[in-house]
Amino acid sequence: MKQLVKDILKLKKSDIRKVIDKKISDFEKFKNKSTKEWFSELCFCILTANSKAKTAIAIQKRLGAKGFCTSCAKDVKQCIIDNKHRFHNNKTKYIVEARKHIDIKKKIQLFDNDFKAREWLVDNVKGIGLKESSHFLRNVGYKNVAILDRHIQNLMVDRGLLTEKPQSLNKKTYLDIENKLSLLCKKVNLNQAELDFYLWYMKTGEVLK
Repeated sequence: MKQLVKDILKLKKSDIRKVIDKKISDFEKFKNKSTKEWFSELCFCILTANSKAKTAIAIQKRLGAKGFCTSCAKDVKQCIIDNKHRFHNNKTKYIVEARKHIDIKKKIQLFDNDFKAREWLVDNVKGIGLKESSHFLRNVGYKNVAILDRHIQNLMVDRGLLTEKPQSLNKKTYLDIENKLSLLCKKVNLNQAELDFYLWYMKTGEVLK
C-alpha cells in the first residue's frame, strides 16, 4: 500500500487533479438540478451494469433526460442497439420500469446518509446493485461510497490490496472491500468519490464519470 499511497499523492500534485476536482464540482452541483436530470443519471448507471461506460455515455447524450423519461420502449431499445451497447432488452426493461422513480431526487434526499440511500436503491430499482447504486450517488454529489467496478478491483489486486479478484460481489464482500478503500482514503486525504477517479485514472488513463 505504501507505493500506492505515494503514487496517488504524486497524482494529486499533477494536472490530473484539476480534471478530477472539476468532475467532483460538477457532481456537487446536482443538488440544484431537476429530478429529471437525476433520473437521467440513474438510467446511465443502469446502462453501465456489466457494460461499457463509454457507450452508456453516448446513449445518455442521445436520449437526454427527456428521452429517458418519456421515449417509448422501442426508441430506447433502438438507441441502445445503435450504440452497440450490451443487453438491450434488459436495459430497456429496467429503464422503463425505473420510471416509477422519476421523482428519484426527492426520494434520495430523504435519507440522512449515503449508505441508507444506497440500500434503498438496491432494494427498489431493478437492474442495479451496490456498484451501480454507488456510481449513481457519486454522480449526483454523494462522496462516501465506493464504486467497485472491474477496473478498481483489478487495480486493487495489482497493488496488493486484494489477494485475488472476488468471483462475485455479495454484500459482505463488497462492504469488506469498501472498508479497505476507506483506509486508503484516510492515508491520502481523499473521500471515496475522489479516490475512485484517481484509481480509475491509474488503471485506464482516463477520467470519465
